[in-house]
Amino acid sequence: MIRDPETLQLLLDAISRFVRERLVPAEALVAETDELPADIVGQMRGMGLFGMTVPQEYGGLGLSAEEEVLAVFELCKASPAFRSIMGTNLGIGTQGIVIDGTEEQKLRWLPGMASGEVIASFALTEPGSGSDSASLRTTATRDGDSYLLNGTKRYITNAPEAGVFTVMARTGPAELRSKGISAFIVDAKTPGITLGKIDSKMGMKGSHTCDVIFDNCRVPAANIIGGVEGRGFGTAMKTLDKGRIHIAAVSVGLAERILADALRYAMEREQFGQPIAEFQLVQAMLADSRTELYAARCMTIDAAQRRDRGEPHSTEAACCKLYASEMVGRVADRAVQILGGAGYTADYGIERFYRDVRLLRIYEGTSQIQQLIIARNMLRDAAAPHAGNTP
Repeated sequence: MIRDPETLQLLLDAISRFVRERLVPAEALVAETDELPADIVGQMRGMGLFGMTVPQEYGGLGLSAEEEVLAVFELCKASPAFRSIMGTNLGIGTQGIVIDGTEEQKLRWLPGMASGEVIASFALTEPGSGSDSASLRTTATRDGDSYLLNGTKRYITNAPEAGVFTVMARTGPAELRSKGISAFIVDAKTPGITLGKIDSKMGMKGSHTCDVIFDNCRVPAANIIGGVEGRGFGTAMKTLDKGRIHIAAVSVGLAERILADALRYAMEREQFGQPIAEFQLVQAMLADSRTELYAARCMTIDAAQRRDRGEPHSTEAACCKLYASEMVGRVADRAVQILGGAGYTADYGIERFYRDVRLLRIYEGTSQIQQLIIARNMLRDAAAPHAGNTP
């Protein structure tokens, strides 16, 4: 849903200019140092990018889902680490509070997240529970007017920079599975929180993950999202539905950048007396990439529009996340092939994108989890009374 096309276009133009003038020139430095320049992060805060999805009444821009994906398309024409530092504030770090939080929780936490003064982080994955998130073992034991959190979370994005965590913990017995999980808002300065070493990853330099260990970490009972035990898993799933549309948009933006770089190289690089873009087999790789990119873009916008209209969109979110994240991997692979030896070296940055985009098929639900969601939803809908014939 695009509510004010002129204002949205101003935002998109500003992001595009920021990407072109500030982010792209800094990509090599980020890859070398594994750090984002503080002045660039400060400029992101000043532009309001950390609060794009936070409602306006809590200090954000209040973008609709469709407006958000259009903004992400532009933002992700640069190294994905730049998006990652604010990505948790746009999605899984804030949306649990936005969707299911009490008014008091929204007023307390969202303004700082919207301004970017507070980096939000989402702590669900554990050493023994990744795709099977309902089996998590972190516990929250009631103790008077608070809970004691104990357990370890793994691969938590932005944990080293986080000012607040949304933590999924078990408040009911293990046999309750997902019904025994609650979501807690936890100030990162709370005693009893320890961070592990920053993970050394295949790609995504500048975006940090690490373990978060809770050892008798005392959290006020008032910090349960929504104020009710046992609803945390549902909050997480609603948050991830939105996050999957966002990751699809990230994939589209990155594919746009990678394909543009590959096309430019193909037009400039000559072999056998002509640009390699004139060779039909190179053209086939370019054409396949553009076709798949177009399909992913349309799918992502459609899923966002369904969300904006309040329609069921779990299947569509899984479809676009699955397709777009797989698509960008294929586009990156073809780009390396088009550049040949140059694509395998660090000089052109394509090998960096090739490594970076591999993560998109894993986090916020692996491709295989998306397939399960899609198939299970199909079976459920087909078995429902009065199910229509439309697939």
